[in-house]
Amino acid sequence: MAVAASLLSESIRLNPTMGSVLILSAIILYFLGSCLYSVFWHPLAKIPGPRLYGLTVIPYYYHLLRGDWHAVLKQVHDHYGPVVRIGPKDVSFTGAEALKGIYGHKGSGSAARTFQKDRAFYGDDIPHATIFNANNDDHKRIRRLLSHAFSEKALQSQEDIMKLYVDMFIDKLTEQSRQGNVIDITEWYNFATFDLVGHLAFGEPLGCLEKGGYHPWVSLIFGTMKQFVYRFIIERLGLGSLTVLFMPKHLKLSIQEHREFSHKTAEARIARDTQTPDFLSYVLRHNDEKGMVHGEILELADVLVIAGSETTATLLSGTTYFLLRDRTKYDQLVREIRSEFQSEDEITIARVNQLSYTVAVLNEGLRMYPPVPFGLPRKVPSSGDSMQGYWLPDKASITHWATFRSENNFTQSQSFIPERWLGDSRFDDDKKAVLQPFSVGPRNCIGKNLAYAESRLLLVRLLWKFDLELMSPKKHWDDQLTFVMWDKKPLQIRLTEVVRTT
Repeated sequence: MAVAASLLSESIRLNPTMGSVLILSAIILYFLGSCLYSVFWHPLAKIPGPRLYGLTVIPYYYHLLRGDWHAVLKQVHDHYGPVVRIGPKDVSFTGAEALKGIYGHKGSGSAARTFQKDRAFYGDDIPHATIFNANNDDHKRIRRLLSHAFSEKALQSQEDIMKLYVDMFIDKLTEQSRQGNVIDITEWYNFATFDLVGHLAFGEPLGCLEKGGYHPWVSLIFGTMKQFVYRFIIERLGLGSLTVLFMPKHLKLSIQEHREFSHKTAEARIARDTQTPDFLSYVLRHNDEKGMVHGEILELADVLVIAGSETTATLLSGTTYFLLRDRTKYDQLVREIRSEFQSEDEITIARVNQLSYTVAVLNEGLRMYPPVPFGLPRKVPSSGDSMQGYWLPDKASITHWATFRSENNFTQSQSFIPERWLGDSRFDDDKKAVLQPFSVGPRNCIGKNLAYAESRLLLVRLLWKFDLELMSPKKHWDDQLTFVMWDKKPLQIRLTEVVRTT
């Protein structure tokens, strides 16, 4: 072998042209060999999917950047089934078994194993651990402390704060209605949820409802959403150190301004040391040497606002659209709400939780228009693992939109039918367990009960007070791009106050 290498080296020295040809040939052979291995002998080669997806990440990343990956992936699943290979090292699932296996615990006790979050997606550029990007040990520590802020007792104590902003939401929409204005209800849902969760996170309102416009910090949040996709792709390509170079300048500036404002506001809240039942009051009250350091608390308020506001506004926007596209469903929901309550003061968290059709409508809204349609990628344990009969050596995910819209999981999956959640026998075969928009397992969404309370209160109060009319019923508002979350279009509606006789 050494003699052959020596002869080859000497030949290249004497004939540089031959050397170039040999090097180019070696590169081509290596590429072809890698392609053949990926398609025929790689551990994922047996998994169905387009051949091109098994060869290269280009289709995956291309559609992520275009914002239509959720739609493309659904088409791939519709064609190839509930398990598909979406990249040389990536697999996507749409089944309940995989949902529990990927995001929950496998095994118990010392044998328990979890799929770790893919650091390329969640990022390592934040200097302190957050509940989103923390490793399993840090996540347990942070979640243990946060559990006080999201307990049932805390939710009860926060109801007055919720009512304050729901009242303001209704008052502002009443002004718009009396002026005869057509409104973008998506904006107003955002104003309400950002004000509410902003108050719970920072101890003070962001003023969106009062001004009828976005606080500059909220505008920065929308400006930074696309950076998740850029960063994910750059990190996956092994170019993480070059993230700053590849990311557009305006995104870098937005991220910096966003973080500076959130840290400054959180610092001011910590300094006030009030007993208001906001998130930080519970964290500060129960914090100890095994709790959270100062930097983690500053990051906490930031991520809680993003997670608890835009997502709820998205659910409400999607649900409102589908209701107004089907007046039969809309009328049934309105009858339930207006027959149950004689006055707005009667509308409380406890009471709205008992409205069966309201709960079903919002469940169907979560299915048709999940706030996070994107698959949240997980890394398979280092020793590999099996899932639905396939061996997984690397990465796997469940994509909400493709899963919730799959005919394998739901009858008439493309139709908005709240009755499927109310025992209607037509839907007995639905795999309802796959509807987990807040995820499952030890890292599921800690704010799920808050999100339910927000969305139910806002929707019930809105429909008790107003009749709603969709301005462009023939337009497919839900035909949107996604960059981790939906890039929502305006949803124009007209509000008419309900006339009640006493």
